[in-house]
Amino acid sequence: MVRRRIGLVAALVLAALLAGGCAIPTESGPRTIAPDRVPFHLLSPVASATTTTLPRLSSLVPVKVFFITPNQLLQAVDRVVVSPAQLTEVINALLAGPSSSEVANGTTTAIPSNVRVLSATVQGAIVTVNFDDQFGAITGSATELAVAQVVATVTGQVGLSSGVIFEINGERTSVPIASGAQVPGPVYLLEFLPSPA
Repeated sequence: MVRRRIGLVAALVLAALLAGGCAIPTESGPRTIAPDRVPFHLLSPVASATTTTLPRLSSLVPVKVFFITPNQLLQAVDRVVVSPAQLTEVINALLAGPSSSEVANGTTTAIPSNVRVLSATVQGAIVTVNFDDQFGAITGSATELAVAQVVATVTGQVGLSSGVIFEINGERTSVPIASGAQVPGPVYLLEFLPSPA
């Protein structure tokens, strides 16, 4: 038993000595290294041409965009955009669609992924959103849902009483509201809210 303990202590001491021999040597100050002892790539004066600039976390702000629930209702979802939150960036966050986990929970969008926002301007209480022609290619009941998503997202950002005018490639276009009517706008969020029972 004593012999086993001595062997164990000797093994521990040997391990400590070996670990001490593997330690990084320290010096009291810097010293010059001969150029032929420095790895070649460390002597190169050319800096890497690849740089990545990421926004600081403090420069991101939360916004809400609206997707569609399995019951065909609007659902607010949190996103972040670079501060200050430009309306086109908020709409781009909407156009990016729901995340894979949101889709797994039944959240959808009526706006196809190939739709692009060209501009969004605010004049008083009226917002004009200009989409490319892919927005005009949305058909059927999806059109009303897509319009509702945009109106809810825009008014959530600039004010609930704001009206939204839709344009396709700079040309004003009529859009459907919840009653089924096609209107040239501006359209308001109240026109998409369910009627009280």
